[in-house]
Amino acid sequence: MKNISKIKKESCIARFLFSLTLKSLVIGVFIAAGFQSPLHAQEAKFTNPSWWFGAAGGANFNFYQGTTQQLTPEIIAPAAFHDGQGIGLFAAPLIEFHRPNTRLGFMLQAGYDSRRGKFDQVKSPCNCPEDLNTDLDYITIEPSLRFAPFKSNFYLYAGPRLAFNLNNSFTYQKGINPEIPDQVADPEVNGEFSNTNKSVISMQVGAGYDISLSPETKQTKVVLSPFVSFHPYFGQNPRSTESWNMTTVRAGVALKFGRGHQVAVPVKQEVVAIVPVIPPVRFTVTSPKNIPAERKVKETFPVLNYVFFNIGSTEIPSRYVLLKKEQVKDFKEEQLEEFATPTQSGRSNRQMIAYYNVLNILGDRMGRNSSSTITLVGTSELGSQDGKLMAESVKQYLVDVFGINASRIKIEVRNKPKLPSEQPGGTLELALLREEDRRVTIESTSPALLMEYQSGPDARLKPVEILTVQEAPLDSYVTFNVAEGNKDFSSWSVETKDKKGQVQNFGPYTQDEVSLPGKLILGNETEGDYKVTLIGNTHSGMQMKRDTTVHMKLWTPPANEEGMRFSVIYEFNDSKAITIYEKYLTEIVTPKIPVGGSVKIHGYTDIIGDEANNRNLSLARANDVRRIIENGLSKSGRTDVKFEVDGFGEDQKLSQFENEFPEERFYNRTVIIDILPKN
Repeated sequence: MKNISKIKKESCIARFLFSLTLKSLVIGVFIAAGFQSPLHAQEAKFTNPSWWFGAAGGANFNFYQGTTQQLTPEIIAPAAFHDGQGIGLFAAPLIEFHRPNTRLGFMLQAGYDSRRGKFDQVKSPCNCPEDLNTDLDYITIEPSLRFAPFKSNFYLYAGPRLAFNLNNSFTYQKGINPEIPDQVADPEVNGEFSNTNKSVISMQVGAGYDISLSPETKQTKVVLSPFVSFHPYFGQNPRSTESWNMTTVRAGVALKFGRGHQVAVPVKQEVVAIVPVIPPVRFTVTSPKNIPAERKVKETFPVLNYVFFNIGSTEIPSRYVLLKKEQVKDFKEEQLEEFATPTQSGRSNRQMIAYYNVLNILGDRMGRNSSSTITLVGTSELGSQDGKLMAESVKQYLVDVFGINASRIKIEVRNKPKLPSEQPGGTLELALLREEDRRVTIESTSPALLMEYQSGPDARLKPVEILTVQEAPLDSYVTFNVAEGNKDFSSWSVETKDKKGQVQNFGPYTQDEVSLPGKLILGNETEGDYKVTLIGNTHSGMQMKRDTTVHMKLWTPPANEEGMRFSVIYEFNDSKAITIYEKYLTEIVTPKIPVGGSVKIHGYTDIIGDEANNRNLSLARANDVRRIIENGLSKSGRTDVKFEVDGFGEDQKLSQFENEFPEERFYNRTVIIDILPKN
């Protein structure tokens, strides 16, 4: 049994700690008021402090779990107690450090922490009710890392909790059997739990929000901070025996005080002319000695064997290029850009132009090769009938527009494509994956329709070759760089002036760096000296200018300089080079690499999946292609080729295509192969 005077003594200590915390809160308010009153008339502003001092108070919502039965060596309850709950007091002085407008800081609280509660009533073997109340009190020390994710008043915190047991008393009561009302109840038993852990180490995570109670003109800052924290059961076993543990949710409020630093403010009574401060901006212009104007590139565009259909429709989507019967005679693969959709332009979009003409390419090839046949395989999430209607839409177009004999086109239906995007057991981004499986697959065994060295129903359609003029690469652009321009300016522009006095203006811009094609500035000139003026608009409405001079020279490569570009397309989540491409890369692509040339291999993915995994996947794809090409070169005894390999993953800035439609995601699962001559 616990000595009554000892219990009273410990209770007095707990009341003293709570009283001390309460007094510190009250006194702090008066101190804050005292500091604020004399400063009321001053024309000064003060920053928020880095150091804060104050006190926190709140309630612990304690939830008991586990089992306890042997209360002391002498007292064993007839029935074990399992679950319970209760509310205890938390009160502690605190210290906090975090610089204004930063994310990281730390907190320290040390004070009184009650984990008292009451177990759920149980029945003893004699059908007598048993009640057990606990009075667990601790002195707690809680250092925490403070993190403000948005550099705002909202913050998160987490850290360990080191607690020292202050009180471990209990009250146990065994009642009488309700069926024997004359039975005499056992007296209430007060005591101390045996085998109590004198100290425990656990953890906490929480969140809070600082509410400022002081204006900018007050040096002493006061903040009221409601908070809530979660203390999981890890390490919170009150005793070294049995399995009793607890989980606690704490809710409360902290009052914090700090002193800011004075910020100089102009005196209102005097009219002072303020000279605006122009930010020390660094403005640089980088102009390469040679600015390639154009380079002819023979691009090889792979053509997907798939026609994707919109959800809920069995009609060929409008984004595909559908010809009228009278247009068929003018259709040529090598002039596909004449059949571009209104929104298409640029290299990556030329690939989509080729793909969106897949039915026209197929119809043209079948018309020129009368013995060729195809099978259209419809797959739909709505079932075989829906898939059949999709396939019949494609067949009808080929028959009506290109005049293909219907007997040369077979139709099949399957529940899933042979190479589905949605894999068994998958749980993430299923809507996008199922959208990709809603398609008509074009299968054929006719060599006239297929890639070189490929055969069978899984073979790819023959790619399309287009001779294009490549835009100047980024490293040949004139680059304007304004260091921290986004910080110093709301916007900025560039003015160029040649020796004839002709002025051109570019902008406005908001980013730090802008690159422009040299030909855009030089026009029809081959070279020239330019005065370049930065015109910056500051956030305060001022305008500033910086001048520099630069010499630009336009260089056009020899007419016979020609690069080549090839692509390899992968199925969803596949990093192994598709078998059907290996012979194509070895026999078709590798022999086209000139002596002393270089090969740039860049891998990409779509946006489905984890970003880091996609980056690794794209690099694995690029290295797989490099391995195949290097093996082909090695068989020819060649070691003269330089390689550059990168994996860009799903990076939206570098992505070759958009990710809105299934076909765009398929083309983003690609490796681009650029073959460049030695010079």
